[in-house]
Amino acid sequence: MTAGQTCWTLIEGASSGNPDDRDRFARVYLPVVRSYLGARWKNGPWSAQIDDAVQETFVECFRENGALGRVERSSSGKFRTYLFAVVRNVALRFEERGARDHARRGDDASPLEALPTREERASRAFDRSWAESLLRRAAERQEAAAEARGRDALRRVELLKLRFQEDLPIRDIAERWGVDAADVHREYAKAREEFKAALLEEVGFQHPGPAEAAERERECRALLDLLE
Repeated sequence: MTAGQTCWTLIEGASSGNPDDRDRFARVYLPVVRSYLGARWKNGPWSAQIDDAVQETFVECFRENGALGRVERSSSGKFRTYLFAVVRNVALRFEERGARDHARRGDDASPLEALPTREERASRAFDRSWAESLLRRAAERQEAAAEARGRDALRRVELLKLRFQEDLPIRDIAERWGVDAADVHREYAKAREEFKAALLEEVGFQHPGPAEAAERERECRALLDLLE
């Protein structure tokens, strides 16, 4: 990531047609868009159209005078809320077209009947995927910083992976490494602090500006609770 880049500078670059920014925008937000559509349409009549709707969402974002060109940048605005509205509107367009086709065929049951409960499920999936994306990118930030700091920092990255990806207790990690468990506990505390710093950077990417500092800290704490 370019130093000093925020979600707003990324959005501006993607909106203006910068290919690197468009590529990064897609990599950052595609999992969230797909999670929403997958939850909304799971096992439903539109499940086969998820890929098409994902593509249409990004076409809507990138086209001239499209969604990214209309988003209002402000200190209080959250792109998460705006992106949710964009992908929801794309989903509604697909569903309305499907409902019209359904009516023309004269079928009895409407495919829209189950959508209210699916919308609630999809909204939760969107929020969960957003949080998971921030945690994943924070881990990438921590690892990139560790590569510059050296062996001990990289070891702490490995420690977090063993603890949370493989669900190993500290005592088992200490035994695997052949070191005292107390030493691993100390390194684990450092690793969490380093991860928190990376997470604050990632949250700052999404909510830039000094006025958002307290909110970033609160969101960071909420995301860290997912690690417990």
